[in-house]
Formats: sequence, structure tokens, C-alpha cells
Amino acid sequence: MEKITDKIAALPKDANFFSLEFFPPKTAMGSSNLQARLERMSQALRPLFVTVTWGAGGSTATKSLELAEICQRQLGLTTCLHLTCTNMNRSLIDQTLEDAKALGIRNILALRGDPPRTDEYRDEDIPPNDNANEEFTWAIDLVRYIRKQYGDYFCIGVATYPEGHSDESVPENQSVEHDLPYLVEKTKAGADFLMTQLFYDVNTYQDFEKMLRSHSSGVFKDIPIIPGLMPIQSYQILKRTTKLSHAKLPSELVERLEPVKSDDEALKRVGVDILSEMVESIKSKAASGPRGFHFYTLNLEKAVAFIIERCHLIAPSTPGVNGHDAFAIEDTGDFLLVDVANGSNGGTRRRQSSVNSDPHNRVVVQRRSHAGSAFEASAEEAGIPKEKINSRANTLAISEGEGALGREATWDDYPNGRWGDARSPAYGEIDGYGVSLHVSITQAIKLWNHPVSADDISKIFSRHLSGEIGAIPWSEEGLNEETGTIRPELLELIAKGWWTVASQPAVNGLKSDNSIFGWGPRNGFVFQKAFVEFFLPASDWQILRKKLISLEDVTFYAGNNAGDFDTSHADSVNAVTWGAFPGKEIITPTIIEGVSFRAWLEEAFSIWSEWQRVYPPRSSTAKLLGEIRDGYWLINIIHHGYVEDKALWELLAKD
Repeated sequence: MEKITDKIAALPKDANFFSLEFFPPKTAMGSSNLQARLERMSQALRPLFVTVTWGAGGSTATKSLELAEICQRQLGLTTCLHLTCTNMNRSLIDQTLEDAKALGIRNILALRGDPPRTDEYRDEDIPPNDNANEEFTWAIDLVRYIRKQYGDYFCIGVATYPEGHSDESVPENQSVEHDLPYLVEKTKAGADFLMTQLFYDVNTYQDFEKMLRSHSSGVFKDIPIIPGLMPIQSYQILKRTTKLSHAKLPSELVERLEPVKSDDEALKRVGVDILSEMVESIKSKAASGPRGFHFYTLNLEKAVAFIIERCHLIAPSTPGVNGHDAFAIEDTGDFLLVDVANGSNGGTRRRQSSVNSDPHNRVVVQRRSHAGSAFEASAEEAGIPKEKINSRANTLAISEGEGALGREATWDDYPNGRWGDARSPAYGEIDGYGVSLHVSITQAIKLWNHPVSADDISKIFSRHLSGEIGAIPWSEEGLNEETGTIRPELLELIAKGWWTVASQPAVNGLKSDNSIFGWGPRNGFVFQKAFVEFFLPASDWQILRKKLISLEDVTFYAGNNAGDFDTSHADSVNAVTWGAFPGKEIITPTIIEGVSFRAWLEEAFSIWSEWQRVYPPRSSTAKLLGEIRDGYWLINIIHHGYVEDKALWELLAKD
């Protein structure tokens, strides 16, 4: 039950430390696998603390608290819970703070969340005085409230923006000078530490920190300022996160990434180099106290482990399980060697080689327990040389993907948003902050105007597909070249009132360096099955379903806002993108299955609600969007004939 500031104060003045951010996975399998990943990372990397994200408007409240409990109570990690304060009931804020206290959590990152929208988010069944927006407009209001209710019980962190904060999704509005007076007041209100938004321009950050330290108010002179860093996992994720956060990508960084942007593995290596250089540059500057770094992990393991080790951020001590100092793990195929050096009787402990897997491997022990066990084998039986094993090094090697056990850390190392493996902790949205349009109300109206008919909605989708507008509620990015190859087919669907939100064409064995479809290492070949996902009226779905249900080369998933679900193949797992590369197993970065579709289904229809909230509740536009949300289905159709590039589109074009 330690405060972050107490832990920092206990470090030597010239020490370095780091922390890690995680978000609640979207699926039960993802949550189970994240727990295993957290346990491994806590042993191998030993962060000073971890943070757990909170969805906008409290959308992930239950899952966030569950994850925070695992971190704090089960794994013994000092945990900081994110908490927003707008567009939700005040009782949820109160209950969350009470739950955090009951769990022994002493640290809160106080955030505003999305801009307050009282009328749109008000629940008619909730009393007006329980509306958080009446009391909370900015993060400073939450800081003051926590201090008033709990005194010094909680250590409170607040966010800060080295490149300025923009509410209107317009980078030109960003200004550090504009933000500064508000940051001063937020700090004076009771903030104990500052944590920055992600950035990639080190010079900008260093100028920002220098400005804060020398500010005339004196409030930033000694307060911990922790830079936020996001390891580069893929070019697509990098571009999206920097766009949403309005973080600059220095030209020299882009020049290093462009040549490898289609090869995730090579990109990660360059990304590790870049982030390590950033850390070393910041470390090289004089600091007023211990120097910290906060890593936005995206629930992934390998890249951050490499960066932390390369930059010598891991503490030299080796705390183990239940207070034991040496916890050694060595990958030997079917065995794990576990050596606990400081037990009361010099004994050893068994350790499963993979958490939540069955059956369990046998465990190699230096000396058998008195009772003996079918799960134990002596070192001699396993043929393991008698030598000292560094537990941190071996556990870290697993986190970095080495050996057979390294697959536990890297099996989902090719994140692809909602198209990845639903078992992955990283599956789904890349940030875990919940459903959002990712644009302000002003921007939303500018992009999509005030639609009052289904034809108006069709025009919005057509304009996006034609490049006339840069975003729709389900995609804040413009069209890529690959989608451009099937633009005529998608426009035909939209003309029928079938609004497409995701798609890809069939590809049969193109070289991995192809300028449009290529990805992955050189000298490989890539393949794709055609699929398309779209909204359509319930009446149209009943007709289309009759056509699809008898086709053996088609798989479909369908659902609506009421929770109804339909599929042609309930247990199927469909790899729709895969690649074959020299010296590697087949890589399948894009997968569609029932679990992942159902997880996305809820979010997809929630986006209709978010769009509806842009407009006055009784307006024609809000009424239309509500009717569509409740009267349409979302359909995903996969055609397995990847050698037939027109098959899916010809099927859907038929009346």
C-alpha cells in the first residue's frame, strides 16, 4: 500500500526508474493471458509501479477495477488507477474511490476525460444532482474533490502535454503557453506528480521540462515529472496514436521508419533503437531527483522489455516470490528449473512453465521436496548442468521472446487492432480508453453535417470512400491504397444502403515487398481472403442470409444492438491475412472469429450512440441515428476462395 511519491523519495537521487501502463482487455481470454503476462513482466522487469486505464465516461469501470485488483493484491505491484470525471454519474466516482481504497490502492491519475456533454449523457433515471458534469468540468475539479474527501490518503497524479493540449482536434490550437496557467492551478490543487502525454520529439520534451522547473510559481521545482513513452509496435499504430494525440513525428524519425514500415519485425527493431535513444538522451540531462520513464505498453511485452533492459532501467535487486531473493527459470524444452536460494530450509519451489495452460510441464528442482511429486524432476534427471542461473536474466529472456517459452511473450506480437487474435491482451482498440468518435463535436458536425435520412448516411459513407472527407465515426483515417483497389465494389454496396466499415480484397501469393499489399520481411509471399463488413437494415439481412447460409465457401457473422447473434460457422477461426517468409512459421496477423466479432459488435453499435450524442436529443438527426442503431444489423462476410478475386463482390452484387 505504497504511494508512488514515497517510493520515488526512497530512491537515490541519481537513480532511474520506470512504470508501465496496461488497459483492460476486451475478451475473457485476453484478460486471462494478460494476467500471465503481468506476472512474468513484474518478475522480469520489476517496474516501480503500474497504471491501469479508465474508459471515457466510466465505460470500463468494472474491468479497470478488476485489473487494478489483480495488479495490487495478487501481484503485489504498486498500482495507480486512472480516473476520469466527465460524462458519468458522480456516484460512480465516489464508488470507484471507495473501491480503490478498499483494495489498498493509494494512487490515482486524475483526468478529465472527454469534454463535458451534460444533455447528451444525462440518464433520465438518475437524479440531476448525481450528474458529474455539474461538479466536474476539468481535471482540477477531480483533484480538489479527492483532496476534500480523502485528504492525503491518495497520491494524485495529473496529465501534462509537452506539445500542448488540443480539445478541438486541430493541432494549430495546441499551445504549451496556453496550458501552463491551468497546469499551475492543477498542481497547486493537490497534484503529487506529473505524467506526460506520449511524444517522440525529445528536444521539445526537454525544453518543456526545463520551462516547468524554472517556472516563477515554483510549484514544479521538485515535483516528479514522468515522461510518457510509447514503444513503436507498427507503423499503422504509430500514425494513428500520433494523430489522435497530436504528437509530432520528427522528420529524421520518419526517415528511419519509412523504409521498414511494411515489415513489423524490422520496424520494431528500429523502434527499440529510437525509444532507447530517447531514454538515454533524457537520462543524460541533470535532474532534480530520480529520473522516471512511463511506458504505454499497449498490453504488449517484447519491445518494452528490450528498451528497459538496453537502457539499464531494471533495478539491480532480484525480489522473488514470497520474499525469496533468487527465482530462477531456465527454458529446457519440457522442464523449468526453479531455484529459491533463501528459503528457510534451503529448499526449492515448483513453478509452472506457462500460467493458465494445461497440461503443466514438469519442473526441475535442485533437490526434491520431502513428499516428492510427479511434477518434479532432479537436475540430473533433466540433464541440466549445475551452474548458477540468474533468475532475472532468464525471465527477461522469456519477455524478450527467446527460446520456446518466449512464445508466451511474443505469440501476439503483431497487433492489428480488432483484427488480431481475440485471445491477445492487446486485442481491440489500441489504447483501451473506450468508445469514442475521436473528434470533437465541432469537427463531427463539420465532417458529417446533420443527416436526416438513410440517403444522407449513404452519402457520408460514399464521400469517405471517395476521399472527400477524412473520417467516418468508425474510422478516423482516410482510405488506404489497398481499399482503393475495391472502391467501385464498395460504392455499389453503399448505393444499396449497405454501409461498409471494413473490407479487404483477395490476394494470392504476392511478393511481400509489393507496394500496395506487401508486408513483413523480404522475400516472402502474402495472401488474403476477401471480406467485407457493413451495416444493413434488418429486412435486407433476412434476404441476404437465405443466400449465404447454403454456401460452403462463405462464412458470415451477424449481430444487432439488441444482442442477437447469428453465424454460419459458430466455432470457426478464420485467418484472412497470412504470410510465408524464409525461416519463419506462417504469420497470421488478421483473424476473424465469433469471439472477436461479438466483442467488436457492442463497440460498433455504441459508436452510433456516440454519434447520436453530438446532436440535441430531440433533433431529427438524433432520432434518425437512434433508429438506425436499433433497426440495423452488422454483418461480416468472408469468402474463402482467395484465388478468386471477384467472387465475393459478384456474390453480393446479385439481387
